[in-house]
Amino acid sequence: MKVISKQSNSKDCLVCGIDNPLGVKASFYNMEDDSVVCLFSFRSEHQSYPNRTHGGMIAAILDETIGRGIWVKEPTVWGVTLKLEVKYHKAVPYNEKLIAVAKITKSTKLIFEGEAKLYDSSFNLLDTATALYYKLPLEEAANCDCDPKDLNIMVKDDVKEIALPDEGK
Repeated sequence: MKVISKQSNSKDCLVCGIDNPLGVKASFYNMEDDSVVCLFSFRSEHQSYPNRTHGGMIAAILDETIGRGIWVKEPTVWGVTLKLEVKYHKAVPYNEKLIAVAKITKSTKLIFEGEAKLYDSSFNLLDTATALYYKLPLEEAANCDCDPKDLNIMVKDDVKEIALPDEGK
């Protein structure tokens, strides 16, 4: 599927932070079907049991991917998570390419909702999530005197298309 645009990263975020040594350093893309796709790999630092990613890290990726889904249609909107429900279907490996796909299912003046799915590199469904967010200006969501540039770092790449799972399987 065609990539419409790449989303920015931040400096220190656990999920997308490019300078966080323990972070995932995930990349996010706005797709032609109005979904957002996250490409990433967990590492051994993100494990619970050996060869299994910690459920909290899985929840963080799914939460971040849904939360960024709002930027597909409303690129200036930020949100804080009010509710996140994760369903863990299969163990998630680390040191393997993974893909999360999210779509916004509802957006009003104050809130937005969405859903996400996490797949391995063979497009086996691993986990799913739904979430509810409160729309909040960045200044209130960040609640700090941080430099806005630290939250909006564009990391260039040449990703133009991303293979997505066939939902008809």
